[in-house]
Amino acid sequence: MAKVELKKPVVEEISAHLEGAACVVLVDACGLTVEQDTQLRKQMRAEGIVYKVYKNTMLNFAVKGTEFEPLAQHFAGPSAIAVSKTDATAPARILAEFAKKADKLEIKAGVVEGAYYDAKGMAAIAAVPSREVLLGRLLGSMQSPIANFARVLNQIAEKEA
Repeated sequence: MAKVELKKPVVEEISAHLEGAACVVLVDACGLTVEQDTQLRKQMRAEGIVYKVYKNTMLNFAVKGTEFEPLAQHFAGPSAIAVSKTDATAPARILAEFAKKADKLEIKAGVVEGAYYDAKGMAAIAAVPSREVLLGRLLGSMQSPIANFARVLNQIAEKEA
């Protein structure tokens, strides 16, 4: 079997992961201990994120001609990708939080909803709360004036009674 035929399934696997992805984060995880890597993978799986280490040449073939092609400039040294099809900020958030404990983990770059971000941009993306937290804050800010108005009406009713 030719080398190309052996590599084709790997490139197809990467392409399948990237298809329809809301967020792809490229990281250098070289230097992590086995325990740290296991913890990181467990956190990623819990959030429904695919986290895998691939050869740079395979990643290069998979991203060619896609919206993820700008990541190719960072394919040097060991590379792992974290892919989420549902939450656009979860991979960056989890990796940035994990990098605080494991200083060997380095976020290289990422693509979030079609837009390329370098390491600094991904740090800003990581600071964005999850969708659920943002919706909770929105709901809380919408309920606050109504609750205050109800309290005022209640106090007026109690005064007059």
